Amino acid sequence: LRRKLSINRISHRDTQSYFGILLDNNNRKPLCRLHLNGGNKYLGLFDENKNETRELIESVDDIYQFEEQLLKTVSFYVD
Repeated sequence: LRRKLSINRISHRDTQSYFGILLDNNNRKPLCRLHLNGGNKYLGLFDENKNETRELIESVDDIYQFEEQLLKTVSFYVD
């Protein structure tokens, strides 16, 4: 995400059901979510309507496979 954002604009919040990655510490600007509590691990990605799609991941490194989708999510909030 740092290709489009300053690291200072990326924040996180840990909830009971997911670990949220946010833009500008604003829960109305989710960049993605990590669902790590169950047996399977998922990366939650958002579309322009903030609908979440979960993608199965096996390790944190798997997140790099979703770089284009994550950068597209940033474009929903930043011109």
